[in-house]
Amino acid sequence: MKRLILAALVCSPLSVLAQVGTWKVDKDHSSVNFSVEHLVISEVDGSFKNFDGAITASKPDFSDARISFTVDVASINTGNDPRDKHLRSNDFFNAEQYPQMRFKSTSFKKVTDGKYLAEGDLTIRDVTKSVKFNVTYGGTAKDAEGKQRAGFKANTYINRFDYNLKWDKTTEAGGMVVDKMVDIELKLEFVKQ
Repeated sequence: MKRLILAALVCSPLSVLAQVGTWKVDKDHSSVNFSVEHLVISEVDGSFKNFDGAITASKPDFSDARISFTVDVASINTGNDPRDKHLRSNDFFNAEQYPQMRFKSTSFKKVTDGKYLAEGDLTIRDVTKSVKFNVTYGGTAKDAEGKQRAGFKANTYINRFDYNLKWDKTTEAGGMVVDKMVDIELKLEFVKQ
């Protein structure tokens, strides 16, 4: 029996064991994106260019991962300078008074192979609320320098009104110019430290 256990340990892929530890987001291979319905007929996409994040895990499948993530609100980019300026204003993010959005996980549960549910506290402006992200784990690989990398995609929907981003206008037909529901999608690559 001891030989079987020893053989299993020796034959275990080192990449699995290498996942335990701390991982930092690689900004050059990651993105923080959002989309929101505009005039009830289309969607506007945007992103945040400056962000930082880390994962710590003691289990090789990341099932006990702790995640912390920050986004610099002033780095918002929708491809339209006047709109971005408006989004930074007190009508939306008030980037001057509340320069960062923050997420801190409270749990990271494996649902099936490669699928996780991340729960945690999301702070925008001066409001903190619990949110859930559906997460897809893309796997790990070594880069050309021999560093371990892990890839994840995560998405959620939030109601911007819950976070005091309450600017609201209606169209002639009564629909919202900018919908209250916002789709958030993160494509993240982490490097093991």
